[in-house]
Amino acid sequence: MNHSTLLAILILGQFVAGQAMAGMSIVDSKHNLSITGPGEIRALTEDRICIFCHTPHNAAPGTPLWNKNLQPTNYTLYQSSTLSATPRQPSGPTRLCLSCHDGTIALGDVLRPVEGIQMSMELTARTSNLDTDISNDHPVSFNYYEALPNPELAPAIPQGLRSYGDGNIHCTTCHDPHDDTFGKFLVMGNEYSALCTTCHVNVAGWSTSSHATSTKTWNGGSQGNTKTVAEHACASCHRPHGAGGPKRLLHQLEEEKNCYPCHDGTVASLDIKAQFSKISHHPVAATTIDVTGNAHDPAEDLMFLQDHVECVDCHNPHAAYSDQSIVPNASGSLALVAGKAQSGAVVAPLVYEYELCFKCHGDSSNSIPLITRWSNENNTMLEFTTTNPSYHPVIAIGRNPDVPTLPSVYEPEMTATSMIACTSCHDSNESPAIGGAGPNGPHGSIYRPILRQRYDTMDNLPESEASYALCYRCHDRTKLLDDQGLYNASGHRRHVADQRTPCSACHDPHGVKNDGLGDHTHLINFDVAIVSPFPPNATPLFFDLGTRSGRCLLVCHGKSHDGGASSTYP
Repeated sequence: MNHSTLLAILILGQFVAGQAMAGMSIVDSKHNLSITGPGEIRALTEDRICIFCHTPHNAAPGTPLWNKNLQPTNYTLYQSSTLSATPRQPSGPTRLCLSCHDGTIALGDVLRPVEGIQMSMELTARTSNLDTDISNDHPVSFNYYEALPNPELAPAIPQGLRSYGDGNIHCTTCHDPHDDTFGKFLVMGNEYSALCTTCHVNVAGWSTSSHATSTKTWNGGSQGNTKTVAEHACASCHRPHGAGGPKRLLHQLEEEKNCYPCHDGTVASLDIKAQFSKISHHPVAATTIDVTGNAHDPAEDLMFLQDHVECVDCHNPHAAYSDQSIVPNASGSLALVAGKAQSGAVVAPLVYEYELCFKCHGDSSNSIPLITRWSNENNTMLEFTTTNPSYHPVIAIGRNPDVPTLPSVYEPEMTATSMIACTSCHDSNESPAIGGAGPNGPHGSIYRPILRQRYDTMDNLPESEASYALCYRCHDRTKLLDDQGLYNASGHRRHVADQRTPCSACHDPHGVKNDGLGDHTHLINFDVAIVSPFPPNATPLFFDLGTRSGRCLLVCHGKSHDGGASSTYP
């Protein structure tokens, strides 16, 4: 026996002996593939432990006495718009790990003994078989410092994690193949995602988020799981190996399906999932990353958004928390999400709830409006412009100090100086705000377009408390229909109750710009399906005469309003 062979045997022997004294050694782990191993994958007769990876003689060149013949293999690598480093073809320790875990070489196909080792079974169809497509696995064989500067990452590779050369990240940065003390051969425990947050140390908003602090039992694992959402932390949504798709390492390829296991009422207290099955809902299932061309991407340019909506367009799962807010401020559920200001400028993070809505609905020129109006405007930002003749008070207090239908019995605190949110109207029909037991927010509703309450827009339907419940929530029905009372003598009773004209025939609920064609105070903007021009005018006209009075020049229900005394109110 020559000196080098003896040295190799001594090194291996000391290594195994050392491992036997430290934590759960390889002897007691699934990496003990010998006949004495504890796992169901093991040799039929071989009783040596190290031989499956190492050999003291005739090892593969350039490796630590490696006992497999590594053939050139081309791997499909992880890619992401949020990763500035460039993963390279696996090398070094990563390539050694993959010699078993990519499934291209049988476990018993070793250099020594030359006849190989007979095994009870292979890694086939197991999560530990990564195959040669590692695009859905945490990136490896890249330089950590290429990913910097990144405010969410530690500025240097943390102590306790192995790196190679000048900071190269490999499988063995997170895994110690000889020690299974912490499970999955991790180099440290990962409860509360301690290992993940060793590098991803400054994820904005994480420490105070609901997902980092929830004491609810996580529902995404196996039967008998007792760990909380907080204990699972990153692992509640992410998988470092064998993720559902090649971006962001999520459990499921379809983004929304990563939220549903908890937000179906089984972990989170309210069932959000059910909202998306209602007749009117945000279409989160319509797009999927790497499947549809218009899918969400964290690095997308908000000035040129494609037509899509995902849960993460409205919610930052790393930062969202449960605190409510005072209108018009955004609630904790919208924490650290980007939006657009009323000017159209990107705001990151947003401050006001309406800035989230403007991100997509600020310029919805491709959408089909619920009602086509004579002064039609699909840009919601412009509808709420505070220089408009009228607008609902979402961005600012309304322009009209005299709103006699306020308050209602449902909103007794509301006055002409109150503000409302987009979600005051666009909300679940089961919202707690109206006494329901469902969730807040515009996830879905039985009323189009995602309205909190019923809002009939078809002509010639009977008036009732229910038919215009959305309007009557704030505008007192009794006052509105009392044509002889102190509050109102505008003919609402005759139009709405007697002639069965819907509120939407005359009023545009967002706001109306000044187009020089009549007055658009009091949200007057006629529905083209119900109201037509009085010849020879091109559009129907309303003229505000002040002190709750006005006159109309139009045709409605076949009756001409010629602007004379019979068409003047009161």
